[in-house]
Amino acid sequence: MGLTAKIRTRDGWAVSHAVVTVTDMTGTQVLRAEADHEGAVRDTTELAPGAYTVIVTAVGYAPAASSAIVTASGRAEVGTVTLARQGGTELPPPGPWTIDPAHSSVAAVAQHLGISSVHGRFTEFGGTIEIAPDDIAKSRVEAVIRAASVDTGNGMRDTHLRSADFLDVERHPEITYHSTGLTQAGSDRWTVHGELSLHGVVRPVDLDLAYLGTGADPWGGTRAAFRATAELRREDFAMNYNQVLQAGIAAIGTTLRVELDIQAVQGDSLPQA
Repeated sequence: MGLTAKIRTRDGWAVSHAVVTVTDMTGTQVLRAEADHEGAVRDTTELAPGAYTVIVTAVGYAPAASSAIVTASGRAEVGTVTLARQGGTELPPPGPWTIDPAHSSVAAVAQHLGISSVHGRFTEFGGTIEIAPDDIAKSRVEAVIRAASVDTGNGMRDTHLRSADFLDVERHPEITYHSTGLTQAGSDRWTVHGELSLHGVVRPVDLDLAYLGTGADPWGGTRAAFRATAELRREDFAMNYNQVLQAGIAAIGTTLRVELDIQAVQGDSLPQA
């Protein structure tokens, strides 16, 4: 019996200070509960069967309201409630922003043996974002990744990835991306059009971008957060190496899923440590 819910940010983090209020159809509050450190709400208050309104609030986030039906068991399972940052749909202030590598990640996932995934990341990268003052579609992104910084947690595999079979880091030490346009896909969703230079090949690549909001940081600056994904085909960038096993299964998948979690600091440089 009672109410259960999970409170998360749009990028999946727990909101541990969230408060859930439940009202009946007359507007009378019948339950109030706080999330634990994992963003979970578990309240054993028995509720009469019927329809209720569930309101989730948290400092710094926009309130979220939804309906819930309590069954004869007296239980209401709200599921996962996603909170958006207060003012999260507002665009970042115009001007230059600098990507903070210490609080960002550039990751890629490839299929392995047809049954599992290999996760890798690049540990050395940087870039800038320029938010256009008048027309957001004219904003620009520039990024550079050191190809040799690839890290999959396996030294032998990483050495192979740096070789001429894959990244060929001796001949192509940098992976670069620069945007060519921006298309809005929702209130906080965008498609970034751009060109990726990888392994000596330049191809158009679109990023599916979610803007997660802007806020103050502990060092007196302002930060904006983004999450972006894209899919790349290795053969598009002349990385055709593969080992086919006896069963006819390729050891490494031909498609890479790229996952970017980016924090950018307002200004044209990072704060001094």
